[in-house]
Amino acid sequence: MRLIRRFGPYLFVGVFAAWCAYSLHGDLAQLSLMQMIGSWELVALAAVLSVLNYALRIIRWRTYLARLGHRVPFRFAALSFTAGFAYTVSPGKLGEMVRARYYIPLGIPVSDVAAAFFAERFLDLVAMIALAALLLSASSTYHDTVLASAAGAVCVLLALALLPWAQIAEWVHSTALLPKSVGSTLASIAKALVSTRTLLRPGILVAGFLIGLLAWSLEGAGLALLSGMFPAVHLEPATAVGIYGAAVLIGGLSFLPGGLGSTEAAMTALLAAHGYSVSQALLITLTCRLVTLWLAVVFGWCAIFALRPKAQAVTPWL
Repeated sequence: MRLIRRFGPYLFVGVFAAWCAYSLHGDLAQLSLMQMIGSWELVALAAVLSVLNYALRIIRWRTYLARLGHRVPFRFAALSFTAGFAYTVSPGKLGEMVRARYYIPLGIPVSDVAAAFFAERFLDLVAMIALAALLLSASSTYHDTVLASAAGAVCVLLALALLPWAQIAEWVHSTALLPKSVGSTLASIAKALVSTRTLLRPGILVAGFLIGLLAWSLEGAGLALLSGMFPAVHLEPATAVGIYGAAVLIGGLSFLPGGLGSTEAAMTALLAAHGYSVSQALLITLTCRLVTLWLAVVFGWCAIFALRPKAQAVTPWL
């Protein structure tokens, strides 16, 4: 057991890094490098928009921590938030919670980091629903999916606002009806939801939503730029943003790691439905994923290594 505790995390990180490399290689193998090189300025601009997306979300993340009573330097907040991107291809992006380990030495409880993470993911979901709604006027293919997602988001918000999470956490922790390990885990989740309620009050809720909407619209605008690789077909910027939102939403609801496969399939199908050939749509889609998803993963691993000296002072395995 001692060997598992000591080397298990190394093994997990190594396997996950190999999975990222394998998945990225699969995407790169389908790209036409000549077409990308010929449109390098569009690819570069799309990458810049992705970086702006990351910057806006870092500002929101730091604001959430401050609202919970934890003020951290901007550089540390940026690096620790970006480090989570290394695990963004985990199911539901839950692996991004790895950033919590950087805050424990500062006395910031995991429940508060989980609260900020949940609020971020929830408002990103709402933002994606809003962006996907841009397609409703043009196509009803994913009408039911968008409406179901919107209804689910409203139900979650109502549950957070109305349920007595503090009392639920206390009951779950003390009840004998559940195994101790399960009860402890559920109690921790309920405590995190108590903190999350602080981040979903009207003022910060609206601000967080608008930041998320702007951030993800930038990546949608990147898709619009990349569609310019084939100028014979015209794609309206609003339509491109809607396609991006719908594809990422579908990928997120699939709970596949990083939405791999489902996001690409949805985006390619939507682009093909708007006049691109399947091969053109696939190239635009994979290039978009390269400068959004995989660029974030690269930045994430760079941040992990940048934080490594501090992490080693606390734990020996990252």
